[in-house]
Amino acid sequence: MINPGKLFQLEPGQKRRKLALTFGELERDIAGIAEHGTEYNFPGMTRAEYTKNVARIVMDDPKLPESAAEELKKLIEAEDFDERRVCNFARNSLLAIIGTFPAEWDLVIAPHSNESFCVQNRKFFKGVSVYAEDIRSPFNIGSIFRTAEAMGCENVFISPNCTDPNQSRALRSGMGCIETLGYKRCSLEELPQDKPVFVLETGGTPITEFSFPKEGIVIIGSEELGVSPEALKRADYGRVSIPMTGLKASLNVGVAFGILMQAWVQLLSD
Repeated sequence: MINPGKLFQLEPGQKRRKLALTFGELERDIAGIAEHGTEYNFPGMTRAEYTKNVARIVMDDPKLPESAAEELKKLIEAEDFDERRVCNFARNSLLAIIGTFPAEWDLVIAPHSNESFCVQNRKFFKGVSVYAEDIRSPFNIGSIFRTAEAMGCENVFISPNCTDPNQSRALRSGMGCIETLGYKRCSLEELPQDKPVFVLETGGTPITEFSFPKEGIVIIGSEELGVSPEALKRADYGRVSIPMTGLKASLNVGVAFGILMQAWVQLLSD
Protein backbone atom coordinates (compact mmCIF):
# COMPACT_ATOMS: atom_id res chain seq x y z
CA MET A 1 0.00 0.00 0.00
CA ILE A 2 1.30 3.42 -0.86
CA ASN A 3 0.95 6.52 1.29
CA PRO A 4 -1.64 8.72 -0.52
CA GLY A 5 0.59 11.76 -0.09
CA LYS A 6 3.37 10.15 -2.14
CA LEU A 7 1.07 9.69 -5.13
CA PHE A 8 1.17 13.40 -5.86
CA GLN A 9 4.90 13.10 -6.51
CA LEU A 10 4.33 10.76 -9.46
CA GLU A 11 3.65 11.70 -13.05
CA PRO A 12 0.06 10.92 -14.23
CA GLY A 13 0.83 7.61 -15.93
CA GLN A 14 2.81 6.29 -12.97
CA LYS A 15 0.12 7.48 -10.57
CA ARG A 16 -2.63 5.62 -12.44
CA ARG A 17 -0.65 2.38 -12.58
CA LYS A 18 0.25 2.61 -8.89
CA LEU A 19 -3.36 3.34 -7.95
CA ALA A 20 -4.62 0.41 -10.03
CA LEU A 21 -2.16 -1.90 -8.26
CA THR A 22 -3.15 -0.46 -4.88
CA PHE A 23 -6.85 -1.08 -5.49
CA GLY A 24 -6.04 -4.65 -6.51
CA GLU A 25 -4.12 -5.15 -3.25
CA LEU A 26 -7.02 -3.67 -1.30
CA GLU A 27 -9.52 -6.00 -2.99
CA ARG A 28 -7.42 -9.03 -2.02
CA ASP A 29 -7.03 -7.72 1.53
CA ILE A 30 -10.81 -7.21 1.83
CA ALA A 31 -11.36 -10.77 0.57
CA GLY A 32 -8.87 -12.09 3.13
CA ILE A 33 -6.40 -13.34 0.52
CA ALA A 34 -3.76 -10.60 0.60
CA GLU A 35 -0.33 -11.62 -0.67
CA HIS A 36 2.48 -11.50 1.89
CA GLY A 37 3.74 -7.95 2.27
CA THR A 38 0.66 -6.33 0.71
CA GLU A 39 -1.65 -6.47 3.73
CA TYR A 40 -3.25 -3.20 4.81
CA ASN A 41 -0.92 -1.72 7.43
CA PHE A 42 -1.70 1.94 8.16
CA PRO A 43 -2.48 1.92 11.92
CA GLY A 44 -3.58 5.57 12.01
CA MET A 45 -6.38 5.09 9.46
CA THR A 46 -9.03 2.44 8.94
CA ARG A 47 -8.89 0.56 5.67
CA ALA A 48 -12.29 1.96 4.71
CA GLU A 49 -11.10 5.53 5.20
CA TYR A 50 -7.93 4.80 3.25
CA THR A 51 -10.00 3.36 0.41
CA LYS A 52 -12.13 6.50 0.31
CA ASN A 53 -9.04 8.74 0.25
CA VAL A 54 -7.36 6.98 -2.67
CA ALA A 55 -10.69 6.73 -4.53
CA ARG A 56 -11.04 10.52 -4.25
CA ILE A 57 -7.66 10.85 -5.97
CA VAL A 58 -9.09 8.86 -8.91
CA MET A 59 -12.08 11.22 -9.00
CA ASP A 60 -9.67 14.13 -9.63
CA ASP A 61 -8.12 12.44 -12.68
CA PRO A 62 -8.77 14.76 -15.66
CA LYS A 63 -9.20 11.74 -17.97
CA LEU A 64 -11.89 10.08 -15.84
CA PRO A 65 -15.26 10.33 -17.65
CA GLU A 66 -17.80 12.48 -15.84
CA SER A 67 -20.24 9.58 -15.55
CA ALA A 68 -17.58 7.41 -13.90
CA ALA A 69 -16.65 10.23 -11.50
CA GLU A 70 -20.29 10.61 -10.49
CA GLU A 71 -20.67 6.87 -9.94
CA LEU A 72 -17.49 6.72 -7.88
CA LYS A 73 -18.66 9.68 -5.77
CA LYS A 74 -21.97 7.91 -5.14
CA LEU A 75 -20.17 4.74 -4.06
CA ILE A 76 -17.83 6.65 -1.74
CA GLU A 77 -20.66 8.55 -0.07
CA ALA A 78 -23.04 5.59 0.20
CA GLU A 79 -24.40 5.05 3.70
CA ASP A 80 -23.80 1.33 3.33
CA PHE A 81 -20.18 1.73 2.20
CA ASP A 82 -18.99 -1.24 0.11
CA GLU A 83 -15.18 -1.22 0.15
CA ARG A 84 -14.75 -3.93 -2.42
CA ARG A 85 -17.18 -2.41 -4.93
CA VAL A 86 -15.43 0.99 -4.65
CA CYS A 87 -12.03 -0.64 -5.21
CA ASN A 88 -13.31 -2.67 -8.14
CA PHE A 89 -14.97 0.27 -9.86
CA ALA A 90 -11.98 2.60 -9.31
CA ARG A 91 -9.47 -0.01 -10.53
CA ASN A 92 -11.41 -0.79 -13.69
CA SER A 93 -11.92 2.90 -14.42
CA LEU A 94 -8.16 3.40 -14.19
CA LEU A 95 -7.46 0.41 -16.43
CA ALA A 96 -9.82 1.86 -19.05
CA ILE A 97 -7.89 5.15 -18.98
CA ILE A 98 -4.55 3.37 -19.17
CA GLY A 99 -5.77 1.25 -22.07
CA THR A 100 -5.35 -2.11 -20.38
CA PHE A 101 -8.40 -4.34 -20.32
CA PRO A 102 -9.21 -7.53 -18.36
CA ALA A 103 -8.97 -9.56 -21.54
CA GLU A 104 -6.55 -8.96 -24.42
CA TRP A 105 -7.79 -10.90 -27.42
CA ASP A 106 -6.98 -10.68 -31.08
CA LEU A 107 -9.62 -12.63 -32.94
CA VAL A 108 -10.33 -12.53 -36.64
CA ILE A 109 -13.87 -11.65 -37.73
CA ALA A 110 -15.15 -14.13 -40.28
CA PRO A 111 -16.62 -12.31 -43.30
CA HIS A 112 -20.38 -12.66 -43.79
CA SER A 113 -20.67 -12.75 -47.56
CA ASN A 114 -23.94 -14.69 -47.60
CA GLU A 115 -26.76 -12.36 -48.67
CA SER A 116 -29.12 -14.07 -46.22
CA PHE A 117 -27.11 -12.57 -43.34
CA CYS A 118 -29.03 -9.37 -42.77
CA VAL A 119 -31.15 -7.85 -40.03
CA GLN A 120 -34.34 -8.14 -42.06
CA ASN A 121 -34.03 -11.94 -42.16
CA ARG A 122 -33.23 -12.32 -38.50
CA LYS A 123 -35.51 -14.52 -36.40
CA PHE A 124 -35.91 -13.87 -32.67
CA PHE A 125 -38.17 -14.45 -29.70
CA LYS A 126 -40.28 -11.34 -29.18
CA GLY A 127 -39.79 -9.72 -25.80
CA VAL A 128 -36.69 -11.76 -24.84
CA SER A 129 -33.85 -9.47 -23.76
CA VAL A 130 -30.60 -9.37 -21.80
CA TYR A 131 -29.23 -6.59 -19.61
CA ALA A 132 -25.43 -6.68 -19.28
CA GLU A 133 -24.47 -4.92 -16.06
CA ASP A 134 -20.94 -3.52 -15.71
CA ILE A 135 -19.24 -6.08 -17.97
CA ARG A 136 -15.57 -5.02 -18.07
CA SER A 137 -13.98 -7.28 -20.68
CA PRO A 138 -14.44 -6.34 -24.35
CA PHE A 139 -14.14 -10.04 -25.19
CA ASN A 140 -16.98 -10.90 -22.81
CA ILE A 141 -19.34 -8.21 -24.08
CA GLY A 142 -18.71 -9.34 -27.66
CA SER A 143 -19.36 -12.94 -26.65
CA ILE A 144 -22.62 -11.93 -24.95
CA PHE A 145 -23.83 -10.20 -28.11
CA ARG A 146 -22.87 -13.22 -30.21
CA THR A 147 -24.82 -15.56 -27.92
CA ALA A 148 -27.79 -13.17 -27.75
CA GLU A 149 -28.01 -13.05 -31.54
CA ALA A 150 -27.55 -16.79 -31.98
CA MET A 151 -30.16 -17.72 -29.37
CA GLY A 152 -32.81 -15.26 -30.53
CA CYS A 153 -32.77 -12.33 -28.13
CA GLU A 154 -34.76 -9.41 -29.45
CA ASN A 155 -32.89 -6.71 -27.55
CA VAL A 156 -29.63 -6.11 -25.72
CA PHE A 157 -29.42 -3.51 -22.97
CA ILE A 158 -26.15 -2.50 -21.32
CA SER A 159 -25.52 -0.56 -18.11
CA PRO A 160 -23.97 2.94 -18.06
CA ASN A 161 -20.67 1.48 -16.79
CA CYS A 162 -20.49 -1.45 -19.19
CA THR A 163 -17.46 -1.50 -21.49
CA ASP A 164 -17.99 -0.01 -24.95
CA PRO A 165 -19.35 -2.65 -27.38
CA ASN A 166 -17.66 -0.73 -30.20
CA GLN A 167 -14.22 -1.34 -28.70
CA SER A 168 -12.13 -3.22 -31.27
CA ARG A 169 -11.77 -6.42 -29.22
CA ALA A 170 -15.51 -6.48 -28.52
CA LEU A 171 -16.26 -6.16 -32.23
CA ARG A 172 -13.86 -9.00 -33.02
CA SER A 173 -15.37 -11.42 -30.52
CA GLY A 174 -18.90 -10.29 -31.45
CA MET A 175 -18.37 -11.56 -35.01
CA GLY A 176 -20.72 -8.97 -36.54
CA CYS A 177 -23.51 -9.49 -33.98
CA ILE A 178 -23.03 -6.14 -32.23
CA GLU A 179 -23.70 -4.35 -35.49
CA THR A 180 -26.64 -6.67 -36.24
CA LEU A 181 -28.37 -6.41 -32.88
CA GLY A 182 -27.50 -2.91 -31.78
CA TYR A 183 -28.02 -2.01 -28.14
CA LYS A 184 -29.39 0.54 -25.73
CA ARG A 185 -27.29 1.87 -22.87
CA CYS A 186 -29.55 2.53 -19.89
CA SER A 187 -29.84 2.36 -16.12
CA LEU A 188 -31.82 -0.30 -14.28
CA GLU A 189 -34.59 2.25 -13.74
CA GLU A 190 -34.83 2.83 -17.49
CA LEU A 191 -35.47 -0.82 -18.38
CA PRO A 192 -38.97 -1.51 -19.79
CA GLN A 193 -41.47 -1.65 -16.95
CA ASP A 194 -43.87 -4.03 -18.68
CA LYS A 195 -41.51 -7.02 -18.79
CA PRO A 196 -40.63 -9.41 -15.95
CA VAL A 197 -36.99 -9.11 -14.86
CA PHE A 198 -34.84 -11.85 -13.37
CA VAL A 199 -31.15 -12.27 -12.60
CA LEU A 200 -28.60 -14.98 -13.29
CA GLU A 201 -26.75 -15.29 -10.00
CA THR A 202 -25.74 -17.84 -7.38
CA GLY A 203 -28.14 -18.66 -4.56
CA GLY A 204 -31.27 -18.83 -6.70
CA THR A 205 -33.61 -21.44 -8.16
CA PRO A 206 -31.71 -24.15 -10.10
CA ILE A 207 -31.98 -23.61 -13.85
CA THR A 208 -33.72 -26.99 -14.28
CA GLU A 209 -36.49 -25.91 -11.88
CA PHE A 210 -36.82 -22.25 -12.83
CA SER A 211 -40.07 -21.23 -14.56
CA PHE A 212 -38.81 -19.01 -17.38
CA PRO A 213 -41.20 -16.28 -18.55
CA LYS A 214 -42.52 -16.16 -22.12
CA GLU A 215 -41.09 -12.64 -22.34
CA GLY A 216 -38.63 -10.94 -20.03
CA ILE A 217 -35.23 -9.47 -19.31
CA VAL A 218 -32.39 -11.42 -17.74
CA ILE A 219 -29.70 -9.42 -15.92
CA ILE A 220 -26.16 -10.77 -15.98
CA GLY A 221 -23.58 -9.13 -13.72
CA SER A 222 -19.92 -8.18 -13.82
CA GLU A 223 -17.15 -10.76 -14.11
CA GLU A 224 -15.79 -10.04 -10.63
CA LEU A 225 -18.76 -9.02 -8.48
CA GLY A 226 -21.83 -10.51 -10.13
CA VAL A 227 -25.06 -8.53 -10.23
CA SER A 228 -25.36 -5.45 -8.02
CA PRO A 229 -27.64 -5.17 -4.97
CA GLU A 230 -29.77 -2.74 -7.00
CA ALA A 231 -30.18 -5.34 -9.76
CA LEU A 232 -31.27 -7.95 -7.22
CA LYS A 233 -33.96 -5.55 -6.00
CA ARG A 234 -35.04 -4.83 -9.58
CA ALA A 235 -35.45 -8.55 -10.32
CA ASP A 236 -39.17 -8.85 -9.64
CA TYR A 237 -39.33 -12.27 -11.31
CA GLY A 238 -36.61 -13.87 -9.20
CA ARG A 239 -33.14 -15.36 -9.39
CA VAL A 240 -31.95 -18.36 -11.41
CA SER A 241 -28.71 -20.28 -10.80
CA ILE A 242 -26.64 -22.86 -12.64
CA PRO A 243 -25.80 -25.82 -10.36
CA MET A 244 -22.07 -26.61 -10.32
CA THR A 245 -20.08 -29.39 -8.71
CA GLY A 246 -16.47 -28.33 -9.32
CA LEU A 247 -14.13 -27.06 -6.62
CA LYS A 248 -14.04 -23.60 -8.16
CA ALA A 249 -17.77 -23.60 -8.98
CA SER A 250 -17.29 -20.61 -11.27
CA LEU A 251 -18.16 -19.91 -14.89
CA ASN A 252 -17.17 -17.18 -17.30
CA VAL A 253 -20.09 -14.75 -17.58
CA GLY A 254 -20.41 -15.32 -21.32
CA VAL A 255 -20.47 -19.10 -20.86
CA ALA A 256 -23.04 -18.84 -18.06
CA PHE A 257 -25.23 -16.65 -20.25
CA GLY A 258 -25.06 -19.23 -23.04
CA ILE A 259 -26.19 -22.00 -20.69
CA LEU A 260 -29.08 -19.88 -19.48
CA MET A 261 -30.20 -18.93 -22.99
CA GLN A 262 -30.22 -22.57 -24.09
CA ALA A 263 -32.55 -23.45 -21.21
CA TRP A 264 -34.80 -20.43 -21.85
CA VAL A 265 -35.02 -21.03 -25.60
CA GLN A 266 -35.78 -24.71 -25.03
CA LEU A 267 -38.85 -23.72 -23.04
CA LEU A 268 -39.93 -21.14 -25.63
CA SER A 269 -39.53 -23.67 -28.45
CA ASP A 270 -41.58 -26.45 -26.82
